[in-house]
Amino acid sequence: MNNTLIEPTIVAAQLAAIGISDLNNATIRQTVSLVKGLEAASGERFVRFEIGSPGLSAPEIGVETEIEALRGGISSKYPDIEGLQELKDAASQFIKAFINVDVSPVGCIPTVGSMQAAFAIFMLCSQLDSKRDMVLFIDPGFSVQKTQTNIIGLKKTSFDVSQYRGAALRTKLEEYLKAGNITAIVYSNPNNPTWLCLTDEELRIIGELATQYDTLVVEDLAYLAMDFRHDLSRPFEPPYQPSVAHYTDNWVMMVSASKIFSYAGARIAIMAISDKMFNRRYESLDKRYGMPFFGQAMIHAFIYGLSSGTAHSAQYALAAMMRAANEGRLDFVGEVSEYGRRSKRLKEIFTKHGFRIIYDSDGTEALADGFYFTVGYKDMEGGELLKKLLHYGISAIVLSTTGSIEQGLRICSSTANGEWFFEELDRRLEMFKAQH
Repeated sequence: MNNTLIEPTIVAAQLAAIGISDLNNATIRQTVSLVKGLEAASGERFVRFEIGSPGLSAPEIGVETEIEALRGGISSKYPDIEGLQELKDAASQFIKAFINVDVSPVGCIPTVGSMQAAFAIFMLCSQLDSKRDMVLFIDPGFSVQKTQTNIIGLKKTSFDVSQYRGAALRTKLEEYLKAGNITAIVYSNPNNPTWLCLTDEELRIIGELATQYDTLVVEDLAYLAMDFRHDLSRPFEPPYQPSVAHYTDNWVMMVSASKIFSYAGARIAIMAISDKMFNRRYESLDKRYGMPFFGQAMIHAFIYGLSSGTAHSAQYALAAMMRAANEGRLDFVGEVSEYGRRSKRLKEIFTKHGFRIIYDSDGTEALADGFYFTVGYKDMEGGELLKKLLHYGISAIVLSTTGSIEQGLRICSSTANGEWFFEELDRRLEMFKAQH
């Protein structure tokens, strides 16, 4: 390979050092390590798209509240395993304010990010019914959640939803649900990695089938209210964040502070369990833990066993941010809409140099500009495309790792901060195009 920014021998050596033989199978964190090694070995700063880390500053009210809590001595005290009551109250109101869903504060449980919430949910679901031993992922999706099921030993299956939009989703879901072995249905909305957004019609289908087949729905709202085609910023006013919770009682949702409040480093989220699910009795849980109720077992067996609660000071921060959002004092949607602006500009640069946007529409509606989008180039296979771009100091993740049937890459807009980034991307893609 000629006229590249990074010497081919350096790329080959770093791939070998990380133990990556096929980039189609590389995890996000492996890719992060690979890029760090390439930067160190080459002396070149990469244009990085591989990790969905927030690119905005956290709200001052959260930071100051956490500092105040720490100075008040909270770090010497164990948090209540059920969560700080003022956070539980604020989370219940937040879900009402921005999703228009009623959930009792008791079912709003602080977790160490949505990662811990998902892991706990999968573990609990694996023990509800011995006949239900499989999770159904509506893909493309967050690859680490599949890794979590692998760790637990929980079976999994999936399909790419882009092929089954609208009414076709019902038929596809029933293919799986009729078998009677699905314990949970999992998806993110907006979607990581494609930024597809499930419609109310599709969420109704999922909800109705979840009730019919008595299956739990796990709704990952990491990017809540970030479909910027609609103004979802006004608390207690429509339009609201779409949710399956409007159509079934069989739900657990995850609301993370990482993206919507740019509070990723504190590892804080809310796992919200519907009132019906929280109080649902399972003989299997009673037999194993002496805790027959879903919510009771979640808190006092799984959350307690995993981490004995969530960082105390971070709970104060999230409570303050949610309370401010509920009262209209913190426009978190307005803040994160910056990602939409960055995404639009990035798309223009990629398409200028011959790339195509792979997932580009929600039915008849053009896809929103947001935190992620997807690109392909000519007929290149995803792993091959990423390997070639690494030689030009550009990183991303391969779509095959997310359950996508398409060949291409996920691009994250959050890291595109400052003119250097856009100018370098333009320059490096021009080099890439000239060679390919």
